[in-house]
Amino acid sequence: MSGSTAEIIEVCEALPVEKRMEVVDFARFLLVQHDDGRWENLIAEEKRRPRLDEFLRASADEADEPLELKRL
Repeated sequence: MSGSTAEIIEVCEALPVEKRMEVVDFARFLLVQHDDGRWENLIAEEKRRPRLDEFLRASADEADEPLELKRL
């Protein structure tokens, strides 16, 4: 276990339960931000995506019709 992990555990154990949950929520927020940054970098890459291009073309060619739940 890293030093920072041990420190977070120590701090959380000193907090009341509701404050621990705030720490957990904040940690999850940071994780989502990190993942968002990864996706942004992937999307920004200037490489060809032929399968995506083909999917977008095929989707644009499909007729617009309401979703029928019975067909799912």
